[in-house]
Amino acid sequence: MPHRVTVIGLGVMGQRMLANMSAHPQFEVAVAWDPDADARAFTVQRHPQTRIAASAEAAIADPDTGVVYVASPPAWHAAHAIAALDAGKAVYCEKPLAVDLAEGRALVERAERSPMAAIVNFSLASAAATREVERSLAAGEVGDVAGIDVRIQFSQWPRDWQMGAVGWLSRRAQGGFTREVVSHWVYLTERLFGPTRLRAASVRWPEGDGSELQVVADLDAGGIPVSIAGGVGGVGPDRVEYTIRGTRRSWRIHDWNRLRTATGPEWVDALTHLADPRRTGYVLQLDNAAAAFAGAEHSMPGFAQALSVQERVEAILAAG
Repeated sequence: MPHRVTVIGLGVMGQRMLANMSAHPQFEVAVAWDPDADARAFTVQRHPQTRIAASAEAAIADPDTGVVYVASPPAWHAAHAIAALDAGKAVYCEKPLAVDLAEGRALVERAERSPMAAIVNFSLASAAATREVERSLAAGEVGDVAGIDVRIQFSQWPRDWQMGAVGWLSRRAQGGFTREVVSHWVYLTERLFGPTRLRAASVRWPEGDGSELQVVADLDAGGIPVSIAGGVGGVGPDRVEYTIRGTRRSWRIHDWNRLRTATGPEWVDALTHLADPRRTGYVLQLDNAAAAFAGAEHSMPGFAQALSVQERVEAILAAG
């Protein structure tokens, strides 16, 4: 039987997850809710099999579902996740876990008292690129890791496809590319190399309450230097790259799902057998989440892992 799901939040991420779950044999979205009437109407049009609840509380408490996917703005993550756990349901939460550290810690404490699975949607948890890099590290192919570089550049923030959430994504209180994008790579670093420690950071903010324009951070992961540089502005293609530089082999994940490797001066494409790495990533992530909800072996990050990422990200932003 598929996992029956309540979706809270029908913006870009909620709609994407609804579409992906509808195409996955192990999930069925039965109930949804969003405060925006247009989002609710769009969902009814695209997914008539999904019932729209009268409120978030009713959607979470609905007896027809056992999993609650939380895709609301981050300030609401903790409230919705705790309500789901109180209702005896598993939780699949978007990142960041929260923006307030006290809320994040309270959420972890609540999840640890629950027998239900509570996981966070860091997409790299299941990516084919992550698995290949993990295999290579375990096999000793990389040698000693000399350093990790994270390079991020967007011509604008939010990006075109995120404009429906510009009201919070572009604001300092909840948004910004550090929480939304850098967090994925902090998660991956901690998964591969253990806890990180912030050594130094600087942040450039716009006037007013807008989100960050530039971030430079120096982290340490078990003695491995981690360099993060990200910014917004200027024409040209967006850039999202994560590079592990080894003494025998280096790896670079770029464009989120694509992988390159080098044993000399040239990068060579890897995972070339995947026709659509992004689509493959969506399927693998839901396979992984389904295993978590079934009590089977999985590699999805729990709330404690997501809190560690949140603590590092908020420390970077506070340094500015």
